[in-house]
Amino acid sequence: MARKDALLRLHENLLLKRDALRKKLAGDLSSLGPSGSMGDICDEATEGAKKEIDSQLAALESRELTQIETAIKLIREGRYGLCEDCQVKIPIARLKALPYTPLCIDCQRKREVLGTTDEDFDPSWETAYEFEGASRDRDITIGDLDVE
Repeated sequence: MARKDALLRLHENLLLKRDALRKKLAGDLSSLGPSGSMGDICDEATEGAKKEIDSQLAALESRELTQIETAIKLIREGRYGLCEDCQVKIPIARLKALPYTPLCIDCQRKREVLGTTDEDFDPSWETAYEFEGASRDRDITIGDLDVE
């Protein structure tokens, strides 16, 4: 029962984090547009550098958002907390530290040694605006979690 309680709390935290990232990304994307101010070349260079950094941060946040949404989907399907490589239960301590991790520590280390990562990630900016089903996500109860 303790694992179910912990998974339910993690689900609630994932929903809060997802909603916060969506709002932040929506704000970040609107700030990436043209500034409209006319300044000297130094001002333009500074503004360009700031927009580049903001764009890279938005890409990282979009990646995290995708991982969170995947974790929420796995919760709904009853597969959350299982390592996608070895199918062993991921310890709650690891899930608390990184709630959207799909791998146990051993499999993560193996991937890092082999050099297989998620480098081919292509951020999907549309997820920042997708709010369909957000309230439906909150309808999961402890009885819905399938934990052995």
